[in-house]
Amino acid sequence: MTIATTAQVCAPTVLDAARGRLRRESIDRRLDYWSRAAVRLADMRVEVAGLEHVDPDQTYVVMSNHQSNYDIFTVYYAFPGTLRMVAKVEIRKFPLIGRAMEAAEFVFVDRRDNRRARASLDAAAELMASGVSVWIAPEGTRSRTGHMGPFKKGGFMLALNAGIPILPATLWGTRAVQPISQLAVHRSQPVSLRFHAPIATTDYGVERRDELMARVRQVIGSGLPEGFRPEDRAGDP
Repeated sequence: MTIATTAQVCAPTVLDAARGRLRRESIDRRLDYWSRAAVRLADMRVEVAGLEHVDPDQTYVVMSNHQSNYDIFTVYYAFPGTLRMVAKVEIRKFPLIGRAMEAAEFVFVDRRDNRRARASLDAAAELMASGVSVWIAPEGTRSRTGHMGPFKKGGFMLALNAGIPILPATLWGTRAVQPISQLAVHRSQPVSLRFHAPIATTDYGVERRDELMARVRQVIGSGLPEGFRPEDRAGDP
């Protein structure tokens, strides 16, 4: 049913784009419908905290840990503003979905090609300049254990160069809904998403990028259960 709902949203998006009739507001409405339908179909028990930190009129680079494909539905379900995501370039090859995501202003990054990756981040910067928040999972891939993996620097350079605040967010429970490498969806799982106070990148500057990365990692990790926080894991970067 979730796949059918995805097709139901993607098909008119591709058609509207081909006709030159696609509008950002229409994309927002379809993403809202899509995420809420997925949450309902999986009977996810979503608890959202920290919305007081989110100004719908402010542009952010949203950064979260990454545990499951269902992170996507959860973030779109909870975030109150216009949001697009940075996705792996391989998804662009998926029939219908890739074309719809491209038409809907999603940003594809080829991490194997530095030149193309930089061009993608430039496109994300232009998107943010037009008032759209961008969501990035700085780990770059889903966690198999629940512990956060190392952070990649691209999203932080994007936020620093654009002077856009980073909105840290912590996800938990989505790995139980759909574990990595599984197609099966486990219904009625408790899921939480906590937004933390924004971090002003202008307080750091490019020369303090590593300090900013460590700060964002610490904040995201603070929302994880005990035993999964960065300080709980020996040698965690």
